[in-house]
Amino acid sequence: MLQGTRTLISPLQVYHILLTTYGPQGWWPAETPFEVMVGAILTQSTNWKNVEKAIANLKATDMMDVEHIATSNPEQLAEIIRPAGFYRQKAQRLQQLCLFYLKHGREQQLRRWPASSLRQQMLRVHGIGPETADSILLYALDKPVFVVDAYTRRIFSRLGSLPENADYAETQAFFHARLPNSIRIFQELHALIVEHAKRHCRVKPLCTGCPLAHACQFAETAESACDTKAAAQGLAYVERTTA
Repeated sequence: MLQGTRTLISPLQVYHILLTTYGPQGWWPAETPFEVMVGAILTQSTNWKNVEKAIANLKATDMMDVEHIATSNPEQLAEIIRPAGFYRQKAQRLQQLCLFYLKHGREQQLRRWPASSLRQQMLRVHGIGPETADSILLYALDKPVFVVDAYTRRIFSRLGSLPENADYAETQAFFHARLPNSIRIFQELHALIVEHAKRHCRVKPLCTGCPLAHACQFAETAESACDTKAAAQGLAYVERTTA
């Protein structure tokens, strides 16, 4: 965890700052809850533009349907979703998800499950890990479960709020303890985190103009390093010109 002199800000403060900066994100883009579930599988290890292409293919071939996916030829399904990458693996995962969905009574019945129980059952499905399960719970079934991703850990470790090596459960517990139990806030903050990571908090961060820089321990460290470098360069220049 980074240590600095800047005051730590809470996740709720981050939410309000990012919402003011970027506005509502309107995430998750889908026509139906089932499409959200499909997207949650397809987005694994790829970007959303590739997911959009795969979803467009599913719709164009009349395959955005739970029975059609569940009973389709795996190789044909894989070709349809090829733009999403890892298409054979994801075809298998989509079919497993659809079988789970049908077995447990579709959306109407799934919504009746307590979030914790449903999450445990979903994690038993081949290819569904914590992030995918929580994305489905939050965005498809409106369960108040905060979704954690690599962007979340990157931003909040740089802010100094979390250790860099915080695992999924630790990170999620951090947010659940500090945010209102609000589906709307959970959905919006997750989307805002993704947007902020793309604009500023990249692997190689763009701290100039960052709306969180005033409270960021990483930015403070970077600025201090720049000041030290500039001072050293200035001293070297003075020594050269006075020698």
